[in-house]
Amino acid sequence: MKTSQKALVAVAGLAACYIAAATPASAQSAFAGMHGAWSGSGTIALSDGSKERLRCRASYRVSAGDSMLQQSLRCASDSYKFELSSDVVNEGGRVSGSWSETSRGINGSLQGRASGGRINVVADSPVFTANITLTTTGNKQSVSITSQGDIRQVSIAMVKS
Repeated sequence: MKTSQKALVAVAGLAACYIAAATPASAQSAFAGMHGAWSGSGTIALSDGSKERLRCRASYRVSAGDSMLQQSLRCASDSYKFELSSDVVNEGGRVSGSWSETSRGINGSLQGRASGGRINVVADSPVFTANITLTTTGNKQSVSITSQGDIRQVSIAMVKS
């Protein structure tokens, strides 16, 4: 798998961790309700038209004021796996932070805006940029990621365990 593919797959998993940041609560409590364990699955669509299933498990720690989030995520498909960690801050509806995928040595930044039940972010690394749209309703979460690289579309759904 090319570095840009690995990076986008890593961001796909990372994005799954921030799905609940789009809760309908106010922008100041964007991480409220995230604390705990989550799991789900999704698909990755490649530029050649092929697709692969992805399974994910996440663990979240939220600060007492709901403004900071630390996460750990493990995802696997039939052909690979990855492990992510991140630190994210919400300031008045502006979401920003950093992420890393340790087994591949990939890291980058994540920033965007939260409004109502939706969050839109741009994830950057030295090898690619991806647009991410996150939506949540109750304990169900979804994410859509698009990129111009080898991985064109990622869709993931998670539920709180």
